Amino acid sequence: MIDLKSICKNSPKPPRTIIYGAAGIGKTTFAATAPNPIFILTEDGLGDIEVPAFPLATSYEDVMEALSTLGKEEHNFKTVVIDSLDWLEPLVWNATCKRLGTPTIETPGYGKGYVEASVEWREFFKFATALRDYKNMNVIMIAHGSITRVEDPIHPAYDTHGLKLHKRASAIAEEYSDIVGYAALKTLLTTESAGFGEKRNRAISTGEHVLYLSGTPGYSAKNRYHMPDMVPLSWDEFAKYLPNGGK
Repeated sequence: MIDLKSICKNSPKPPRTIIYGAAGIGKTTFAATAPNPIFILTEDGLGDIEVPAFPLATSYEDVMEALSTLGKEEHNFKTVVIDSLDWLEPLVWNATCKRLGTPTIETPGYGKGYVEASVEWREFFKFATALRDYKNMNVIMIAHGSITRVEDPIHPAYDTHGLKLHKRASAIAEEYSDIVGYAALKTLLTTESAGFGEKRNRAISTGEHVLYLSGTPGYSAKNRYHMPDMVPLSWDEFAKYLPNGGK
């Protein structure tokens, strides 16, 4: 029975954050400077960054066991980092194929394998969310980016940056996340003469690594914290806009 005594005040929770972009832009470095992180690796992308990490995961079960361990055991880690989602995807597909008894994700035909993979993806995000809810941990998921063609029924088709995942997995990831940030070099456009009275636009990079946090037709991004459209790719700058400063 529900009554007024059962009403409680919502308290801010750490964010579930996806950071995606080109290789080498600084995504892993960003995550490594979050409060007391622990990495779950599906690719060997740490380089010379010294942070605690589980052994390299070679199966979906390895990833889920690492999440489960963080949920069950006592520890002082404040941030869990999954590096990366797009290298996790083949492991998800293998787990789906094992469950279905099929040799490949394409075998069921008509995209059914990718639909079935939603079961494993949602289980993964459910476990990650549990670490946020019951262990009060930041969740950072790293992904590479890709450019896809958008066929808009109203406007002309255009290219956009997004997660390097199957479209169904990408939709689930964005649904579960509180923040999707596109990491890139800050770019300015300048107009110059192309001769014969014509003009052309030229992109100039400032060299500054930034994180775009509000979506545009050019890239997928979002946030639930009224953050600026763009911040430097730095945890300290990013955390200024999180509940309790991201601590």
